[in-house]
Amino acid sequence: MQKERLIPLIVACALFMENMDSTVIATSLPAIAADIGTSPLTLKLAITSYLLSLAVFIPASGWTADRFGARAVFSAAILVFMIGSIGCAISNSVTDFVVARILQGIGGAMMTPVGRLVLLRSIDKSALVNAMAWVTVPALIGPVIGPPLGGFITTYFSWHWIFLINIPIGVIGIWMALTYIDPIKAEDPERFDVVGLVLAGIGVAGIAFGLSVAGLGLLPWPVVAGLIGGGFVAMYFYVLHAKRTASPVLDFSLLKHQTLRASLTGGFLYRLGIGALPFLLPLLMQLGFGLSPFKSGLVTFASAVGALGMKTLAARIIRAFGFRKIIVINAVVSSFFLAACGLFTPATPLLLIMIVLIVGGFFRSLQFTAVNTLAYAEVTPPEMSRATTLASVNQQLAISAGVAVGAFAVEATMMTRHATELNAGDFWPAFVIVAIISAASSYAFWKLPEDAGHEISGHKIPAELEGPRAPEAVTAESTHDARDQKLN
Repeated sequence: MQKERLIPLIVACALFMENMDSTVIATSLPAIAADIGTSPLTLKLAITSYLLSLAVFIPASGWTADRFGARAVFSAAILVFMIGSIGCAISNSVTDFVVARILQGIGGAMMTPVGRLVLLRSIDKSALVNAMAWVTVPALIGPVIGPPLGGFITTYFSWHWIFLINIPIGVIGIWMALTYIDPIKAEDPERFDVVGLVLAGIGVAGIAFGLSVAGLGLLPWPVVAGLIGGGFVAMYFYVLHAKRTASPVLDFSLLKHQTLRASLTGGFLYRLGIGALPFLLPLLMQLGFGLSPFKSGLVTFASAVGALGMKTLAARIIRAFGFRKIIVINAVVSSFFLAACGLFTPATPLLLIMIVLIVGGFFRSLQFTAVNTLAYAEVTPPEMSRATTLASVNQQLAISAGVAVGAFAVEATMMTRHATELNAGDFWPAFVIVAIISAASSYAFWKLPEDAGHEISGHKIPAELEGPRAPEAVTAESTHDARDQKLN
């Protein structure tokens, strides 16, 4: 029981550090730029280089974990992230800062998929929903709390502490990982696919990086189009290569599992829409409503409160209704609250805004927990490392696409009214568009069988749908029944 509680907490803390750090410097760029003698626009390279580093090295995470052990790689990833954080804090030039951010990206690229792999290999599937609920929280609250925390630290302390606070967190994380996580390695590590890594790295980096900067005005449009187009070309050649190798770094043959396929396709659409929220909402609060970065961050943090509130209820809700029913209906419900953000005006009471964000965060947390857990329902232990790598790449691309779609929608609205400055009225079409995309994910989930993932959820399926029971399913159900008896 101690392991079931501690391991999700260890992984969640590391993922929170990585998710928050990807956005925490956004409000601190002017102060950092002034200190190291450059312009804030030039320093935007620090954000894009971090995202680029993430995209390049995520495909290598699965093989690395199999070869050296998930615990060792996870601990090393935290250490690399800490070294990169120290490098950022002591940087005296743009070059130093960008190199340090790339090093952070390498650590972050390993932390996310390998952390999830640690969880999958250490926790029994019957307890996976509860564990995944904890791990889902950092992805929801990290991007939300990052900008206001960065602004607070920069205003009242020094921007250096944005990075130095990672050091004590990292030290505790490494100690707990080495103490409580078992040193599990793959019995027969597959041969490293160097050609595949290069092609997949170029492909994922080109697409993710191109989408991340699209609409932000950081690069000329021909360059952005070249990055995205080059990424798709590299991925095309990667797919051809993957068909000829026995151990591809991105194993698309895993899509044979219906639950994983639905989680990736439906999850991509859902994350694309939801991924635009941390980008659109602070802009609406600051540029549309005139709030300071810190005050807007306090308002948008309400969605994190809802996410935290869901973590204790997710397992019970999923067990009561089953994965399919939850993710089909909840995709639409949570998208409704996303669209509702488009109704906010400067006259809308802040209390009402916060209530909408809290309730929306509650349902988004439930959706992420269900989709992330369902992905591994049919994945076998030897396939786990490749499955987590595939899922992490999918999530990175979805979030990058979400920011691009949100930016395009706002820009298109401004063009239609021939405006040169943003105002609150430019945001509602963007919220509606991304909400429709998120809601469309319910179709991918609707095609799942009614009993999808019942071995993990413990949901009692109708007798007419129940086939031969796997030993694992019986174990999961008996575990839930035993817990119910203790509660009663």
